[in-house]
Amino acid sequence: MSDLELPYAYGNPPLTAVLRSTPEDFQVEEILGYDADGEGEHALLWVEKRGANTDWVARELAKFAGIPPLNVGYAGLKDRHAVTRQTFSVQLAGKPDPDWSTFPHADVKVLAVTRHKRKLKRGALRGNRFVLVLRQIQGDRTVADQVLQQIAQRGVPNYFGEQRFGREGGNVAQARAMFAGRRVDRDKRHFLLSAARSHIFNALLAARVEQGVWDSPMEGEIWALAGSRSWFGPEPFDATLSARLASGDIHPSGPLWGRGETPAKADVAALENAVAAANSDLAEGLVEAKMDQERRALRMIPQNLSWRWLDEDALELSFELPPGAYATTVVRELASAG
Repeated sequence: MSDLELPYAYGNPPLTAVLRSTPEDFQVEEILGYDADGEGEHALLWVEKRGANTDWVARELAKFAGIPPLNVGYAGLKDRHAVTRQTFSVQLAGKPDPDWSTFPHADVKVLAVTRHKRKLKRGALRGNRFVLVLRQIQGDRTVADQVLQQIAQRGVPNYFGEQRFGREGGNVAQARAMFAGRRVDRDKRHFLLSAARSHIFNALLAARVEQGVWDSPMEGEIWALAGSRSWFGPEPFDATLSARLASGDIHPSGPLWGRGETPAKADVAALENAVAAANSDLAEGLVEAKMDQERRALRMIPQNLSWRWLDEDALELSFELPPGAYATTVVRELASAG
């Protein structure tokens, strides 16, 4: 199921618009989950990049520092077609800091340097802050403001974005081919397994959006804790759970498919197993790959969402998202590609 086929929470988007007309129209700033130690053998670099791939920047930092690429860490991949600011760790192990101001790439700037005792690990971040500008807008501004108010209050379906699925969604087809016996290298295998899980999750979430229960409970629900990978349930839906759901403290969750049975029960389990059966080649391939069952929130509520019209056909959005959430899943409820 492609991004264009995924159902919307609030009806068809009221606007058409162009996103990323320039990298400056898509700005991302990483929010780390901790502060630097101020000492240690790892240089912690606050880096701004424009139109550059995170992994490429990491390799270039390693080359500049004269160390193996494995000695450079980062918390997460950031959009290439954007201006992004994120932290990299560079293990120098007794070597002096190079002059980072002479890093030889005009579109990559080291803005600040401190020291840290440990390598920066994947996922070690609290979230990301976005400032996006939509241009060449056409549509109903009044309805757009109403949709934005709904998004601020209720959130959006927490779909995996199109970036997860590769060019023209080809990663899912490649995952099917891999499960059928085609050999792929280790790095590619990781991306294809992720695409397979994401496809099943999106299909499950799409079914719940169509039924109007993406942000409300079904019988046998498993609850995801906001800002955490933890989950609990099922248990009877009572006033306490209702208040926590309304406050955004918990969300309904869906499966990241793998070995073992879904922990959900009753109606939720039936729906999840039906979606897995409809994608049996992917589900069985993930089990054979020894992926374990995990959970992901079905709802995502942007924090500190604000917006302002720059002129008649340009709208600026700013908000914060948790790790693993996609800004494009927020934008798609508001505007389709112009």
